[in-house]
Amino acid sequence: MKQPCPEQQFAYQAPYGSTLQDTGVQFSVFSRSATAMRLLLYNKVNDREPSEVIEFDPVNDRRGDIWSMHVPGLAHGQLYHYQASGPWDPQHGHRFDSSARLIDPYAQALAGTYLPSKDGVVRPPKCVVIEDTFDWEGDRHLRHEMSETVIYEMHVRGFTKSRTAKVKTAGSYLGVIEKIPYLKSLGITAVELMPINEFPIRDPNGKKLERPNYWGYDPMAFFSPHRGYAHSKTPGAQVVEFKQMVKALHAAGIEVILDVVFNHTCEGNEQGPTNCFKGLENQVYYILSEGQHYSNYSGCGNTLNGNHPVVREMIFHCLRHWVYNYHVDGFRFDLASILSRDTKGNLIPNPPMVEMIAEDPMLANTKVIAEAWDAAGAYQVGSFGNHRWAEWNGRYRDDVRGFWRGDGGTLGSLATRLAGSSDLYEHAGRPPHCSINFITSHDGFTMNDLVSYKEKHNLANGEDGRDGDNHNISDNYGEEGPSRKKGVQTIRERQIRNMLTTLLLSQGVPMLVSGDECRRTQKGNNNAYCQDNDISWFDWRLVDKNADMVRFVRSLIEFRKAQPTVRRREFLTGQPVDGRMIPDVSWYSAAGTPLDWGQHELAMVAYIAAPNLRDDPNGVGRDVVMMFNSTGQNREFMLPEVGRGLKWNLFVDTAAESPNEIFPKLNGPMPPSDRVDPMCLATR
Repeated sequence: MKQPCPEQQFAYQAPYGSTLQDTGVQFSVFSRSATAMRLLLYNKVNDREPSEVIEFDPVNDRRGDIWSMHVPGLAHGQLYHYQASGPWDPQHGHRFDSSARLIDPYAQALAGTYLPSKDGVVRPPKCVVIEDTFDWEGDRHLRHEMSETVIYEMHVRGFTKSRTAKVKTAGSYLGVIEKIPYLKSLGITAVELMPINEFPIRDPNGKKLERPNYWGYDPMAFFSPHRGYAHSKTPGAQVVEFKQMVKALHAAGIEVILDVVFNHTCEGNEQGPTNCFKGLENQVYYILSEGQHYSNYSGCGNTLNGNHPVVREMIFHCLRHWVYNYHVDGFRFDLASILSRDTKGNLIPNPPMVEMIAEDPMLANTKVIAEAWDAAGAYQVGSFGNHRWAEWNGRYRDDVRGFWRGDGGTLGSLATRLAGSSDLYEHAGRPPHCSINFITSHDGFTMNDLVSYKEKHNLANGEDGRDGDNHNISDNYGEEGPSRKKGVQTIRERQIRNMLTTLLLSQGVPMLVSGDECRRTQKGNNNAYCQDNDISWFDWRLVDKNADMVRFVRSLIEFRKAQPTVRRREFLTGQPVDGRMIPDVSWYSAAGTPLDWGQHELAMVAYIAAPNLRDDPNGVGRDVVMMFNSTGQNREFMLPEVGRGLKWNLFVDTAAESPNEIFPKLNGPMPPSDRVDPMCLATR
């Protein structure tokens, strides 16, 4: 019996878009209100006019609301647009323009960019017919357990664009492959890629953008990898190069999570261009106000109508496309609370879109992470979806920053975050790994800048400093920006170690931002969305310059991966473990006595016992004692009575100088009784 091809079994063909067949290409597109539909074919990427225009027959080429036509003789690489005629009636949501060149919503690749226009017609990048075959050589999803995951958020272009990267294919998917040995050496288990879906490179008139879109949160084609990150300029090359990157990352044991933006598109509001959805079925694809106006829950001019059945279907086809055709392991949904809004923009309980993503059998092994808020005031951290959904925990970020800055009243909050944020997730039966813990992200200060600046410094963005968050919970510790003062340098290094240790040893899933391990700086810019330059790019000289910090982070990740004590699958209870007299977690003062939560001093001891045999069948877990001091004053810590008489080894001492600040082999000395460290962790 002939065995099926694994790659073919794993492929997913969406019902719309351009489908390559033996004799030509089948083109299918949705439009309910169009009165006519045309296919525009081009010979070259920079052709301003089509070489051929083919009319869809409204009788024979239309079934329901789907226009579909087979064109013989076409092949891989064919360039095309759609063009639709229909009512221009903005008050009722219709914005058809019979002269507009339209991107296929299901296009698998785009080529070129906006072309200059002298006749008022917008000429967007051209769609590319793709032959979606690739030799995966047996590659499959890695399926790391969420509780075992360590995420590294990074930007494909920025990771290797700097000359300091010394790669052959700078700023590309292939450039990432060249740096996989570094990623593997860190010990991270997943990269979370900032948007790699197509977004504009130039403005709709073909001119260079005044503020270039570096981050990529402005989607143009949801099914296509961004052409700007391909090394080859051949139309469609980004498809192959992206797959090569995924396959290489998987071979290194690293999963790929995509940051997806299903909350708005690059078409903007009423003044924005018509290059896709507006010209095909505006009233379906967008949430409208009073028919002619665009609701702006995204803060980007429009809001995708995610809970309309047609749009919901498109999103599902898109997610499956990335999982099955690109072997992507998960998604982080930008401004995901918009998926909780109905077709009128109202927040609704049990939103169909959110529930269906969690329950879709074709996405069952896929990681789904929500940024559980939007730009219109919705904040759903702790209440987004069911146990399948993890969330960026914004409360974790703020509470950990506040504690280490020395803000009063943050001791209890730190303990809650350290223990997995049970206040947010336990009530709904969600485990600790639903909390994606982070202290920094692409949006805001880097870790280095968090301890170097009290204020944002965003003038380079050209918005007179109006952009970017003003609530940073940061400090400069004596001098704004770079400092040569030894005392300032010392406290900054210590604070970075304090926060990184807290992040990587908290219950939940840690997310580290690319470059934080080597003190990457954005010079105080906390909103570098338009800085496609050295402000945003990874400076690889820092890996050597701050080698001690890189070693520190590697050691923390190695400890986390080896110790189930700090990555529980269930919440800590304060009850004894496996018949021992020691609770799974207990809290003490610096003097070793039971902690008075009403105290105003920011100092405490956390004693976390090794897990039970069910969660740690190999018995590798150790008891861990963490000593925290953010008072700004020296404090002597006493080991709680429950741990006295046992043999302890120092693992990390954030006040010590390298190489004695961390002991990766767990062979550190017994902490001296007179040690007065801001954070100290010992293991038994």
